Amino acid sequence: MKVVIVGGVAGGATAAARLRRLDEQAEIVVFERSGYVSYANCGLPYYIGGVIEDPGDLTLQTPESFFSRFRVDMRVRHEVTALHPDRKTVSVKNLETGEIFEEEYDKLLLSPGAKPTQPRLPGTNLKKLFTLRTVEDTFRIKDYIQKNHPRSAVLAGGGFISLELAENLRELGIEVTIVQRPMQLMNPFDPDMAAFIHGEVRQHGIRLALGRTVEGFAERGGGVDVLLKDAAPLHADMVALAIGVTPDTALAKDAGLELGLKGSIVVNDRMETSVPDIYAVGDAVQVKHYVTRQDAVISLAGPANKQGRIAADNICGGDSRYLGSHGSSVIKVFDLTAASTGINETNAKKAGLDADAVILSPMSHAGYYPGGRLMTMKVVFEKETYRLLGAQIVGYEGVDKRIDVLAAAIHARLTATELKDLDLAYAPPYSSAKDPVNMAGFMVENIARGIVKQFHAKDVNGLPRDGSVTLLDTRTPQEYAGGHIEGFRNIPVDELRERLDEIESGKPVYVICQSGLRSYIACRILSGYGYETYNFAGGFRFYDAVANDRRLIESATACGMNQ
Repeated sequence: MKVVIVGGVAGGATAAARLRRLDEQAEIVVFERSGYVSYANCGLPYYIGGVIEDPGDLTLQTPESFFSRFRVDMRVRHEVTALHPDRKTVSVKNLETGEIFEEEYDKLLLSPGAKPTQPRLPGTNLKKLFTLRTVEDTFRIKDYIQKNHPRSAVLAGGGFISLELAENLRELGIEVTIVQRPMQLMNPFDPDMAAFIHGEVRQHGIRLALGRTVEGFAERGGGVDVLLKDAAPLHADMVALAIGVTPDTALAKDAGLELGLKGSIVVNDRMETSVPDIYAVGDAVQVKHYVTRQDAVISLAGPANKQGRIAADNICGGDSRYLGSHGSSVIKVFDLTAASTGINETNAKKAGLDADAVILSPMSHAGYYPGGRLMTMKVVFEKETYRLLGAQIVGYEGVDKRIDVLAAAIHARLTATELKDLDLAYAPPYSSAKDPVNMAGFMVENIARGIVKQFHAKDVNGLPRDGSVTLLDTRTPQEYAGGHIEGFRNIPVDELRERLDEIESGKPVYVICQSGLRSYIACRILSGYGYETYNFAGGFRFYDAVANDRRLIESATACGMNQ
């Protein structure tokens, strides 16, 4: 059997190695148009910033090492220019010599990946405008910085690559502005959770131009003007386009393979395309989202590697299936860690799901053990069924651990209430006896059993201030004096029983504290005396972060300024 693989990074390289492990006699040829195979795509921004010092560390395998270990014929700087399913060949161009030839196959695996989205805007061909996708892209940016010492940069886009590049440029002392058409960074997060990411990047001197549409680029004064719709241009010494990626599927389209979302290659759960003996994996394919079961394009390294393994199994006569993508991800944003899995509340509602969420601010480990830090968790579930839909966490230590537990819970199809039953490891330096994931389960169970009702940040402005409801802040007087929501009166939770006569009976009571715990206790006290109560999800700390972020965005938008 002869297998030809188009693309040697992530899915392609994984498939090649798996094929050899399953079939020692197969002939395996990989064509990769760049000069590198199996490189650490996600590490590229950290080489630019100097965190990764040796460029060799970016390359996980070389053609020589791959051949030595697996006897796979890895041909870099070879571009596949056409597929010929009718005669089972591919046309290939040697980019070093210009030679063009055809290569036969019995099975063909496409792993072309995705390319940086290039908008049709004037000026995208400027020499000081960069994209970051390949090792070569990385070297171009690094070389430009070392030779020209830019003092400022504008990054168009607010996703993973943009934030990682922004951090690394900032660590080099470069002034950075991020321009993003949506009103938030990091779309996997809900706007309220993204507020914490915004706060971290602002704290490190990065300016945000949210809700701004880029209309083009122009050279001026030795730098680049980023032209914005309805706003003054942004000027910088260099610009990076990081507005997303597009499946690189021209070959598949020309060969008549069925295409789906964003021009992606349609595959079944065996990673088979619409054409017999042709498989496809990675950023170029359309998959099912594990939670919604809707078609999706999810460009992440983990899914690509799994798909490469599955395709190899099936090429060798097995029957492996891809169950779908959660979109689980984690990112370092300066000192902060932000992670998500499943779908957020915004996308759940767009998908037609009746979703709710609990928000909590637990410590990373036992409070009495030194060094614990707060994290903010948002766990999204479906009302009535309490199906676990997704989660987002922003914090420091322990964020990655909790998001992985929640991702596993989604995969196992646990309900949000069943999170309380998970038996998780505990020692004071690492967690609490009631782990944050368990705490989320307890909170959802309280909602399911009718023990507590919630209200959210989006509800606050609509609460009546005419005396028809009671608005209660149960923090200490000192906390209240440091900032509170207009209309909320202060009665500390520990004084509540003695001051019940100050709360008019027969009226709903909306209760808030710093994190949601004291207000929950207050709700239980009041419920015991016949009051109808609602607990604020997330507490004043959460509300203040979200409200402050919204004020900054709205103020900057109104004034045509950057935050």
